[in-house]
Amino acid sequence: MEGFIMAAQILLSLSILVGLHEMGHLLAAKLFDMRVEQFSIGFPPKVFSFKYGETEYALSAIPLGGFVKISGMIDESLDTEKMKEPPQPYEFRSKPAWQRLIVMLGGIIVNVITGVIIFIFLTYIYGETYISKDAVNENGGIVALELAQELGLETGDQILKINGEDFQDFQDVLKSQVFLGEDAFYTVKRNNQLVDVSIPDDFIEKMNSSDAISSFLYPRYRSIIGEVSPNTIAEREGLREGDEVVEIAGIPVQYQDQVSSVVKGFHEDSITVAYKRDGEIYRFKADFRSDSVIGFFPADNLVRETINYSFGEAIPHGTKKAFNIVFLQVKAFGKMLSGVINPAKSLAGPFRIAQAYGGEWIWERFWFMTGLLSMVLAFMNLLPIPALDGGHVMFLTYEMISGHKPSDKFLENAQKIGMILLLALMVFVIFNDIFSFEFVRNLFGLD
Repeated sequence: MEGFIMAAQILLSLSILVGLHEMGHLLAAKLFDMRVEQFSIGFPPKVFSFKYGETEYALSAIPLGGFVKISGMIDESLDTEKMKEPPQPYEFRSKPAWQRLIVMLGGIIVNVITGVIIFIFLTYIYGETYISKDAVNENGGIVALELAQELGLETGDQILKINGEDFQDFQDVLKSQVFLGEDAFYTVKRNNQLVDVSIPDDFIEKMNSSDAISSFLYPRYRSIIGEVSPNTIAEREGLREGDEVVEIAGIPVQYQDQVSSVVKGFHEDSITVAYKRDGEIYRFKADFRSDSVIGFFPADNLVRETINYSFGEAIPHGTKKAFNIVFLQVKAFGKMLSGVINPAKSLAGPFRIAQAYGGEWIWERFWFMTGLLSMVLAFMNLLPIPALDGGHVMFLTYEMISGHKPSDKFLENAQKIGMILLLALMVFVIFNDIFSFEFVRNLFGLD
């Protein structure tokens, strides 16, 4: 069921975004009296269609994109026979270069507007709720897991600055902006001393896996009981919410990670536990032969801060969030082109994107992912690759600057090359997704 929900979310999201993108091209073309022959969400075969005016509107079976067929334009259809006929006034090729440029930018512009609107409304409706850096530091700092330890972070570190700058939201520590920055570093307080912990340029590769965050770091929690698990030592011995575990097997503890560390390495038949309740210390000794945990979850006593925005305030905040996604894409592509990071570890295809939607339908997350994809699609479509909007924009810009239009034969061949490149990229990201799944890697014995 989770897989079905993931697939349904990404298909709905892409259908919305592709439909709006192609609608941007269609409206711009009609604005300049160009004939639009077909508007399709998805690629053939057609599921159903209808004709309104001169345009056929279709929903097609392959939900991996869409297209608008504009008369007199060399596009995915490669209708070269039509291009041999004399140009007609209503055709794309007969219009001034600046009009053709606006038509090609129409889809990108609509995607940007869509992404900005989504983030504005998300900011207005949900505001921003976060755990402050100060709350984490006052509660004991961080728990450094495997990836954090690779950087040189340690459990108990208090992260004070990122790249020398102060911050408020603890989640900023985990954001992609940090790992994509040049010469990035954390400033931490450790044993009352300030230490700078450098972040390697290629560390983003390690943070791109689906389980990276769970292997990095999280706020430290005190060993105060929040929930007792059934059929465990904690339940049998009468531990309850609010009790504070202060000693395990004779070893003093303050934090849940210390409890877990002691219990994980304990192999005796019985275990002693001391806990504080209403200022009094109580102890018990329990049989540990058939148990591997004490059996409680720590209380989440980290205070959340909430910022609510008026609609006017949400406009600049939401817009900034939307464009930050584009800036991150630019940084990521720059590092890939320079060879700092490996594309195989950084490019995500439909399967990994579907995982990001999650197996539960949560509307806030759905619209966040839709807004994010809208901005990513706008950026990707602007890349100067023939067959993408950016390829057309590149050739039209050349025409406007030089005053010379590339020949139809050149544009046709460029379109073919672009389509081959895009097909190869699609095959690469799909198989890259498949082989990123652990069970597939184990099956083929891959590292």
